[in-house]
Amino acid sequence: MSVLIVIPARFASVRFPGKALAPLRGATGQAKSLIRRSWDAAQAVSGVDRVVIATDDDRIRAEANGFGAEVVMTSSDCRNGTERCAEALDALGGGFDIVVNLQGDAPLTPPWFVEALIDALTDHPVAEMATPVLRCDGRALNGFLEDRRAGRVGGTTAVFGAEGKALYFSKEVIPYTADDEWDDQIATPVFHHVGVYAYRPAALAAYARWTPGPLEKLEGLEQLRFLERDHPVQCVEVDARGRQFWELNNPEDVTRIEDILSDLGMA
Repeated sequence: MSVLIVIPARFASVRFPGKALAPLRGATGQAKSLIRRSWDAAQAVSGVDRVVIATDDDRIRAEANGFGAEVVMTSSDCRNGTERCAEALDALGGGFDIVVNLQGDAPLTPPWFVEALIDALTDHPVAEMATPVLRCDGRALNGFLEDRRAGRVGGTTAVFGAEGKALYFSKEVIPYTADDEWDDQIATPVFHHVGVYAYRPAALAAYARWTPGPLEKLEGLEQLRFLERDHPVQCVEVDARGRQFWELNNPEDVTRIEDILSDLGMA
């Protein structure tokens, strides 16, 4: 199975303009841009044939070229990362069995999260797309609840059926839990949706032809376009193996991510 990783990146993020170029300091105090750390995360994934950064911004292209990344320029009309991945695949001429969308705001994504998606599509030939979900411990869920109390949109949560078929994704914390404070190490009933997707090329091409539905527009979550079109999304539960995971959604997340980088000893 030939695998392409696309890292979609744009400059005009609504919640954090220019975040792809935001510096993140690691354990040694060295600062690397968000897009550089996302590229490094992609390079750690095994079984991948090619990695590209897809952007419409010359500033991001210049930064990526500076650390040796391959860049595909895409249209500013792309409404989300999945559309940008579809356009990048088309620009490359296809030729891949699996396309992974490793979003440019998730530099803490462990390689085994992505490898689990590749395995899921390899082992289930009828599956069109897959995405990882991570059971929140109390520390992670407290962070979600803190964000919502402060009026911030933090991570995305997912609910799914017994066979892993997604029922819904939301920027609210779902399912509802009566407790508003959890012990740090306890396993909770809430699953963090990790912003990584693996697609069959045909599913990716179909997605780009569909118009966004009302739920996608309300939530601002691209994967809901599949659910609204009755195309199943396979959730793959992954194990953090003791690592904390967080995405860069708001300026306030910089400190959180830098603390995790330091805890992990990542330069």
